[in-house]
Amino acid sequence: MSNFSNQIRASSALITRFKRLREFQFCSNPVLMRSRSFTTTEGHRPTIVHKRSLDILHDPWFNKGTAFSFTERDRLDLRGLLPPNVMSTEQQIERFIVDLKRLEVNARDGPSEPNALAKWRILNRLHDRNETMYYKVLIANIEEYAPIVYTPTVGQVCQNYSGLFRRPRGMYFSAADRGEMMSMVYNWPADQVDMIVVTDGSRILGLGDLGVQGIGIAIGKLDLYVAAAGINPQRVLPVMIDVGTNNEKLLKDPLYLGLQEHRLDGDEYVAVIDEFMNAVFTRWPNVIVQFEDFQSKWAFKLLQRYRCTYRMFNDDVQGTAGVAIAGLLGAVRAQGKSMIDFPKQKIVVAGAGSAGIGVLNSAWKTMARMLGNNESAFESALSQFWVVDAKGLITEEREYIDPDALPFARRVKEVNRQGLREGASLVEVVREVKPDVLLGLSAVGGLFSKEVLEALRGSTSTRPAIFAMSNPTKNAECTPEEAFSIVGDNIIFASGSPFKDVDLGNDHIGHCNQGNNMYLFPGIGLGTLLSGSRIISDGMLQAAAECLAAYMTEKEVLNGIIYPSISSIRDITKEVAAAVIKEAIEEDLAEGYRDMDARELQKLSQEEIVDFVKNNMWSPHYPTLVYKND
Repeated sequence: MSNFSNQIRASSALITRFKRLREFQFCSNPVLMRSRSFTTTEGHRPTIVHKRSLDILHDPWFNKGTAFSFTERDRLDLRGLLPPNVMSTEQQIERFIVDLKRLEVNARDGPSEPNALAKWRILNRLHDRNETMYYKVLIANIEEYAPIVYTPTVGQVCQNYSGLFRRPRGMYFSAADRGEMMSMVYNWPADQVDMIVVTDGSRILGLGDLGVQGIGIAIGKLDLYVAAAGINPQRVLPVMIDVGTNNEKLLKDPLYLGLQEHRLDGDEYVAVIDEFMNAVFTRWPNVIVQFEDFQSKWAFKLLQRYRCTYRMFNDDVQGTAGVAIAGLLGAVRAQGKSMIDFPKQKIVVAGAGSAGIGVLNSAWKTMARMLGNNESAFESALSQFWVVDAKGLITEEREYIDPDALPFARRVKEVNRQGLREGASLVEVVREVKPDVLLGLSAVGGLFSKEVLEALRGSTSTRPAIFAMSNPTKNAECTPEEAFSIVGDNIIFASGSPFKDVDLGNDHIGHCNQGNNMYLFPGIGLGTLLSGSRIISDGMLQAAAECLAAYMTEKEVLNGIIYPSISSIRDITKEVAAAVIKEAIEEDLAEGYRDMDARELQKLSQEEIVDFVKNNMWSPHYPTLVYKND
C-alpha cells in the first residue's frame, strides 16, 4: 500500500509538472524568446528540492509558510506541520502588515524615527524565514520600506549590528584570512553570483568607522538590487572585508564581532583587497562588484586600481555623482531652460571627500562635453565651481591639497578679484559668488546655517537650488523647512535622506526631492550585467544620469519636482538599465548576456532593449516544489 501511494504521489507530481510546462508561452520575437525562456518563467517553473518536512519550513528560500497547497503538503511530508487553512500570498501579506503595525505601536527607538528599528527587526525576521514573501512585501511597499532596509535606518542597524546579529548573511573576509580567500569563496553555496556589494566598514554613511558592523550596508543595498532591479536574490552576495577598526569604542567592546585590532594601511591593506578581488573574479568571472562606504583615502585609489580590469564601480563616488548630475540637470530644467545650459551654472560645493570629489569630476566632465569636450571646454567648465572644505575655500595657496581636489583649487588672482581668499568661509563664498546651486556633500549636519541660507538669497538665479545631500538624516546640511522659510518659496530643494514636503500655504507645496542613489545604482548594475560589458565606462554612467534627468515631465520639473517617486523604482530602473545597455553597444563594449550575444543585442531597437531588460528582471513568486531524493 505504501508503494502504491508513492506511485500515485509521483504520478500526480509528473502530471502537475507536465501541465505547467505546457503553459509556457514564448514571444514571437526569436531574439527575445531566448531571454524570456530563462527569466520570466523562472518564477513559475517547478523547482527540484532535496529536502522535505521541517527542513523545507526552515529553509527561507523554499519556505512558503501557510501558502503550501495540500498537494505540496502531501508531496513534501508537510501535512500536520502547518495550520490547515491554505492562504494566498495576498492574505499572507495582509496578515504580515497587520502584525507589523501592531508590533510597532509600542516600540520606541528614538525621537526622530520612533519605530524605524522595530520595523527593521520585524522585516529582518521575515527575511530570515521566507525570502519570497519578504521581497513581495518590500516591492509592494517600496516607498515605505526602502528607508527601513536602507538609509536612513540602516545607519542605526550598523551602529547596533553586533547586538542585532542573529543569523549570518553574506560573507566575511578578514585580515586573518590572508592566503585563504581563494578557497574561502567556494564556501559560498551559489555557483553563480551576479552582484556583490562590498564594504570595509571604514566610512558608513556619515557615521564613520563601524568596522565589521558595516555589513548591514551591503545587505541593505542588495535588498534594493533585488527589489528595484530584479536581480535574483539567490545570485547576490553581501561582503564585509574586515581589516580592523580605528573606532576605540569598538576595540574595547567585548561584544564586538570583528577583529579587535587597528586597521591595516598601505601595502598591507591593498594586498587584502587585491586577494579578495582575485578570488571572487576567479570563481565568478562575470560578477559585478560594487564598492560601498570606503573612506575617501581609499575610495578613489581602489576605483582607479580596478575599474579597467574588473566589472566594478564605487557607488559613493560614481552613483552619488550620477544622481547629483541628474538633479543638477533637473534644476536647470526647473528654471525653464534647456539641459544644454548646464555649463552656465555657478556651483558652490561644500565637502571635498569621496562623494564631493566624485560629483565635482562628473559635473565638470558633463559641462565640458556640452561645451565641445576639448581643452578650452574643460578649462571653462572648471571656472564654474567653488569648493569649500573644513578649512574653507580651496585655492592654490593651500599648503597641502588632496591630489583629487587639486584641479578645483581656485586661482589666487581670480579669488582676490572676487573679494575672497584662501580659506574663506562658506558664508563668504556664497555671498560673493551668488551661486545658482549650493551643493552639500559634507556629512556635517546643519552646515547650511541661517547665515549661509540668507546669503543665498542674493543669488542671481531666478530659482536657486539647494542640495543637502549628506546621509543619514541628522547629517543633512539643512532641512527643507529651513531652506524654504529662509531663502524663499521659489527654490529647488533636494536631500540625500527622505523629508516630507513643506506646506507653504495657499495650496503651495515646497517639494522635497530625495536624491537617492537608489535611482541609479540598480539600473547601472542591471544594465552592465545584461550588456555583458567587461567594464563600467564613464559614458555608461553618464547615460544613466541623463536618463534619470529626462524621466520627469516638463510640468513636474517646473513645479519643482526633479526626482521621481520611489514607488516607480522598478520602471525607472528598467529605463536606466536600457540606457546603460544602449551606451555599452554604442561604445562597442557589449558582449552579450547568456544566449543573447553582442550581434543580437546590436540588432535590437530601443523598445526591444527595454523589453529585454523587463524580461530579465526577477519577480518574487512561489515556485512549485518537487522533491527528489539524492
